[in-house]
Amino acid sequence: MRLAFATANERRGEQARLGGEDVRFVAHDDAPLSGAELVFSALPHGASATWVARVRDAGARAVDLSSDLRPGNGAGDVPYGLTELARRQLAGATIVANPGCYATAILMALLPLAKRGLIASGGTVNATAASGVTGAGLTARTDLLFGEVTEDFRAYGIANTHRHLAEMRTVLEGAGADADLIFTPHLLPVARGILATITVPVTETLADPLAPWRDEFAGEPFVEITAEPPSLRDVVRRNVVRISARYVAGVRQPTLLILSAIDNLVKGAAGQAVQNANVVLGLDEPMGLPA
Repeated sequence: MRLAFATANERRGEQARLGGEDVRFVAHDDAPLSGAELVFSALPHGASATWVARVRDAGARAVDLSSDLRPGNGAGDVPYGLTELARRQLAGATIVANPGCYATAILMALLPLAKRGLIASGGTVNATAASGVTGAGLTARTDLLFGEVTEDFRAYGIANTHRHLAEMRTVLEGAGADADLIFTPHLLPVARGILATITVPVTETLADPLAPWRDEFAGEPFVEITAEPPSLRDVVRRNVVRISARYVAGVRQPTLLILSAIDNLVKGAAGQAVQNANVVLGLDEPMGLPA
């Protein structure tokens, strides 16, 4: 790929070093859409869908990193770019909805169970996930200043109010899961990375608790299944999801504890977007991605 243009209304006219070359930002309205084969849209939620439509009308393809076109957000049947689980739908697609960072970590952990009918019907899946502050974006905010974040740890979007819940619920239901999902995100005083801790009531106890993921993701270059709990150091600056699972002791209902780690800026955002673009364009899927 070669960069055709980069837009940023507030920084239009400014120059930046991107991909080893000097790039001058242009306003969105001045973007030469017809000169691009594929556009990555990282515009704000609520604004991106309009521009994705313009991209399509200009004859280009789009990978949308906002929530506008994801499942559960009223977007219809736009392919959902959880690449390893949707490769057939992505090949040749015109528009792809790139998953949210939390949704990537949690759905990669849960979908192998849902597809095999292993999540107990009527049960409650509890997912807590902690993210580095880069997940909040580039906008200057007082509550994200270094002095406010360091040496602290806090939950936000509590009581099932986070934006990523809609896509997680919709995708899990589509895979046959009949369970409630409680999701609580936390802010970590680190720059990047997500670690999700998920408890899942299951229908049976498998001899190998990792078998569903080993079977589902066999041969996948960006999925690592491990008996040891993953840490952020395992995944930071890499386009991988690292998953571990084991059964919980001392409970009446068979329950799996799943740990899932990603870099929220790579596998959780830009890396997965490039992975999706490679599939859409018929390129080698791992091309340009740090494994």
